[in-house]
Amino acid sequence: MTYRLRALYNLGGYLAALCLILICTLITAQILGRIIDRIATGIGGDRIGLAIPGLSQISGFLLVGASFLGLAYTFVHGGHIRVTLLIGRLPPTPRAFVELFCLSIALVLGLYLGWYLYWLLADSIAFNETSYGLVNIPLWIPQSAMLSGIALFCLALAEAWLATLMTAVTRPSTFTIDDSGQQ
Repeated sequence: MTYRLRALYNLGGYLAALCLILICTLITAQILGRIIDRIATGIGGDRIGLAIPGLSQISGFLLVGASFLGLAYTFVHGGHIRVTLLIGRLPPTPRAFVELFCLSIALVLGLYLGWYLYWLLADSIAFNETSYGLVNIPLWIPQSAMLSGIALFCLALAEAWLATLMTAVTRPSTFTIDDSGQQ
C-alpha cells in the first residue's frame, strides 16, 4: 500500500528514534559519572557527584514520546503485531470487508484515545501541572508527544481505511494482505 503522508510518518519515527537516542545518551552519561566517582574514591579522593537528577523520570517521559511517536511509522511499515490467521484464510472479497471492519475499530479507538489525550493536555496547560519528581517538568511536554503520536497514528489508520474502502468497493476480488499485514 502506498501512503501519501509517508514522510510525515517517517518524521514521527525519526523523532521516536531521537527519544531513544537521548535515553541512551543520558543513561550512558549517568553510568560514566558513577564510574568516575568510583575511580575517584578508589584512589583516595572525594566523590565528584556526577549525577543527572531525575534521570528515571526524564527517561520515562522520553520513552512515552518514543512509544507514541513511533506508532504511525511502525504501522505503515508493517511492524505492528497483527493476527492474520483468520483474515488470511478468507476469500479476497470478505477479507477486504473484515480488514475494513478491523481498521474501523482501530481508528475509532485511536480517535477516542486522541480525544481524551487532547483534554488531558488542555487541563495540564490550564492548571500548570508539573511532574512530581526531582525535576519539575511541565506535563504538557510529554503529553504533547503522546497526542502528536496518536494523531499521526490515526492519520495513518484513516489513510489505510480509505484505501481499503476503495479496494473493497471497486475491486474486492483483488484484495490481498502480505505477510507483514500490509495491503
